[in-house]
Amino acid sequence: MGARFDDTAALDMRFHMPTYARKPVMFVRGEGMRLYDDDGREYLDFTAGIGVVNLGHAHPAVADAVHKQMRTLVHVSNLFYVEHRDELAERLVGLFGGGAKVFFANSGAEANEGAIKLARRWGKARRGPECTRIISAERSFHGRTLATLAATGQASKQEAFEPLPSGFMHVPLNDIDALAAQMDERVCAVLLEPIQGEGGVFACDEAYLAAVRELCDERGALLILDEVQTGFFRTGSAFAWQGYGVRPDIMTLAKAMANGLPIGAVVALDEVAAAFEPGDHGSTFGGGPVVCAGALATIDALESERLGENAIEVGACLRARLSAFGEESGEIVEVRGRGLMTGVTLARPIAAEVASHALTCGVVMLTVGDSILRLLPPLVCSAAEVDTLLKTLSAALRSS
Repeated sequence: MGARFDDTAALDMRFHMPTYARKPVMFVRGEGMRLYDDDGREYLDFTAGIGVVNLGHAHPAVADAVHKQMRTLVHVSNLFYVEHRDELAERLVGLFGGGAKVFFANSGAEANEGAIKLARRWGKARRGPECTRIISAERSFHGRTLATLAATGQASKQEAFEPLPSGFMHVPLNDIDALAAQMDERVCAVLLEPIQGEGGVFACDEAYLAAVRELCDERGALLILDEVQTGFFRTGSAFAWQGYGVRPDIMTLAKAMANGLPIGAVVALDEVAAAFEPGDHGSTFGGGPVVCAGALATIDALESERLGENAIEVGACLRARLSAFGEESGEIVEVRGRGLMTGVTLARPIAAEVASHALTCGVVMLTVGDSILRLLPPLVCSAAEVDTLLKTLSAALRSS
């Protein structure tokens, strides 16, 4: 690494809180599937900024829309009407299937916080003051604020920050009997990821999610689907729930909505959204004109470039080739996922070593725990880039 990296790393160590174990690389430019470090070296990006830049890096349509708005108006707060906010809300409701309203935030955690507040407000108004409990799944991840951390089904992430807010329960994913056993009159909502991303790319079974929808209807609870990582065509459809045919009462969004700009959203059915009143919730920066302009350009490009279709096609190719490689080498236990969201469980606890070796070879990937690789490339990924990934992964496994 050059002097530019050394200077930046020294400043980072001196002035940043130690909340991240950063990798020894400094990216300064991106284009499509490719990243470039401060020495000009090229990398293939199989992380997309943790499922964020679905269009790829530096998409010109998004850059142009944001640049134009930045030179016009950046911020006036939610106390006034601004351009793009309502147009984006209309677009999201259209993708959702109509009959809904939107609240804009800045991140996935904030979107989930908003959904939790809305569900409790709805539960108390509809079923009484005790109807505040929320059930989520073991191994789930819903954010790092205190409420979303309480909803997260990973004890290792919670222990250092206890006591956490009360009223959250966790049950095994895909076990409808375990869920039904906890669904009493105090439960206002069930909160699930259609596919657990941070947990290792574990999906809801189709029959299970349909049964959850039926159970929520039967018991008078809301179904909240956290689409923060699965949204915006990553699994093929605009939202993963559309591939299941199970519509939620509340949906949360963020990550890929504006291809890298900070924006999140809560989308709720009209009758659920009506539980909020003026002053119940808010966000200083949520739904500003710049990020909304970027989000509209992002959705336009995702649709016009038919990247959901590409995600299905290339994702199927990726998993088929990984499975074949695993059978031949014995190095892979399981390959799972939908679209361009793939989890790879290795036969040995060497995920960190494999990802580190891949980085030195110019391929960027994510890990979950000791044995899982998580692949979330931009949706512009092609079969040629899958070839490069497989060659790099093979070499990394041989050397680990």
